[in-house]
Amino acid sequence: MRISSFAKSLVAGVAAGSAAAVTAAQDGTLATGEVVTIVLAVLGAWGITYAVPNKPSTPGF
Repeated sequence: MRISSFAKSLVAGVAAGSAAAVTAAQDGTLATGEVVTIVLAVLGAWGITYAVPNKPSTPGF
């Protein structure tokens, strides 16, 4: 099964953003700094995950 780099980075961005959002919302409010942290987590996950190539599949597996 071949997963595209875009799909891989999309899932990573959603995971990073949701983790940062849950952590930031623990006190019931979102401050500006927390929103910036969420956005940077999503953008960072998108960029890093998209840049890393997929491992080539080996025949027989």
